Amino acid sequence: MIKNHLITCSVICVLFIISRLFVFSVDHKEELKSSPVRFNVFEIKKVEENPKLNFADENVPVKNLKVKRKISYSIWKHSRYTSQAKELQAQAAKWFPMIVPILQFYGIPEDFKYVPLLESGFKKQARSPRGAAGIWQFMPGTARQYGLKVGHGKDERLNNRKATIAACKYIKDLYNEMGSWTLAAAAYNAGSPRMQKAINRKNGGNYFFMKLNRETGMYVYNLVAMKEVMDKEVEENYGPMMANVLPADTLSFN
Repeated sequence: MIKNHLITCSVICVLFIISRLFVFSVDHKEELKSSPVRFNVFEIKKVEENPKLNFADENVPVKNLKVKRKISYSIWKHSRYTSQAKELQAQAAKWFPMIVPILQFYGIPEDFKYVPLLESGFKKQARSPRGAAGIWQFMPGTARQYGLKVGHGKDERLNNRKATIAACKYIKDLYNEMGSWTLAAAAYNAGSPRMQKAINRKNGGNYFFMKLNRETGMYVYNLVAMKEVMDKEVEENYGPMMANVLPADTLSFN
């Protein structure tokens, strides 16, 4: 009798454990299924509430569902790593006061200050496997073309101020060639020949409707997202950033 009672209790316990595992499994699967939905609804709603997303005063066409999803994802991606964001904000507070006056001097929109943040995180010694170096990630040939000395024990790509001046000249040339600041930013990543080939009647020369490789196809989205996530945070945490580069310092490298 006792033996039968123990067997019955054991069976009940086993069935209870199995039922709990099943419930947990179902809940977990439902959570996984619902997570992307919660992300899409929440982030797309945020974009709808801020329809004036732009880069260099060129608007992001958020009424297009595909564009809206991509910019929503990029903003979400750049928002989730708070420790990394704080580090980037600290670097921005350090280097934006040097970069912004030079951009203004050469007539480059201020939004391009986010390019070195995206390219290198303002890590002066950053080098890519392909040979790009410095905060603006100049390739050796392009660096020399725009007046930087590279080679024979010298690499001015690592001089942040000189590299910024060279970058401004390069970006201005890209703009003159492409006719759009958004395309100029994308061409900074991919090169102007590749961007020229991507232009056709269907996309009308609009970056957001072009078929590009993954990196270039997300490049401007990431710049806009970085601007959206960081701009207000930098102002709140570090206050207004005053120019600390004298015109004479800028002119001396022309």
